[in-house]
Amino acid sequence: MESRWDLLNALGALTAAWLLLRGTWGVARAVYVYLLPQVRRGNSWLRAQGAWAVVTGATSGIGKAYAHELARRGLNVVLISRSLGKLEQEAREIERLHGRSTRVIQADFTGGLEIYGAIEAGLRGLEIGVLVNNVGMTYGGGPVSWQKLLDCEDVGQSVSDIINCNTMSVAQMVRIVLPQMVSRGKGVIINVSSVAGYRSAPFYALYTATKAFVQLFSESVCAEYFSQGVTIQTVSPMFVSTNMIHNAPSGLFVKDANEFVREALDTLGLSSHVSGCFSHAVQSTLLPFVLPKWLTHSRWAVHLISAGNKARLFPFPLRTT
Repeated sequence: MESRWDLLNALGALTAAWLLLRGTWGVARAVYVYLLPQVRRGNSWLRAQGAWAVVTGATSGIGKAYAHELARRGLNVVLISRSLGKLEQEAREIERLHGRSTRVIQADFTGGLEIYGAIEAGLRGLEIGVLVNNVGMTYGGGPVSWQKLLDCEDVGQSVSDIINCNTMSVAQMVRIVLPQMVSRGKGVIINVSSVAGYRSAPFYALYTATKAFVQLFSESVCAEYFSQGVTIQTVSPMFVSTNMIHNAPSGLFVKDANEFVREALDTLGLSSHVSGCFSHAVQSTLLPFVLPKWLTHSRWAVHLISAGNKARLFPFPLRTT
């Protein structure tokens, strides 16, 4: 009996030591990635990757912020989105504010393989140093509500649109841009995922699944091409003030898109997977303890959320980008 207690004590001590070590590592990594300015890559390093940046979903939210911040840091920018009028407006703003050259490519990423020929032609001949795969959508394409899979309008089309926009766009854009980066031995690819991709979530089934794809795809391709000089980073934010959370005001938990992107770009070359900023790193670490999976997937929680959604009790959904 005493030997059993000795074994349990030893296991308890090992577990405590492991948790302490893991916590210490997490804190040290967060400080290194987010809080030490001296380890950051400068703008000259970013410009050395290539003359042009390409940003999908570039006319609003995080994509717009990436386009402007990359231009501010000295890169020319190709903006890709579905609204030609908005593209031209943002291109003029970038040229006026930052003095950089721009190009626009109109593309609806809910389309299939047929849209990528025009994109590839529009990028031909450009030395692309940075690709930002930002475009994303959920049910309905605009500000979202909590919805079961079969409750969205035109389920078949919605499934196709979301998968094409959130997953095919990432894989195809990487396929188009990666070869020239490999041939030059340098380049940066930023794939915007979401904290929602960390685990499954009722009422966001397709969204969480597609964002998990972005994360796993990025990590795998990063491992494949890291030795050939290509930096691939996954960014998985929490709340960012965009139209997908009804432009909720920034504050303690919600980050302004421009501020978020400035901080996220400072982490390039320091980690292949980031939350984007220190506050989001803290929130994503605490999330499993605050909202454990067993709770969010429980029958009564699903029923409660369904009732609250029908009564429109939620001002904006618990997800981002």
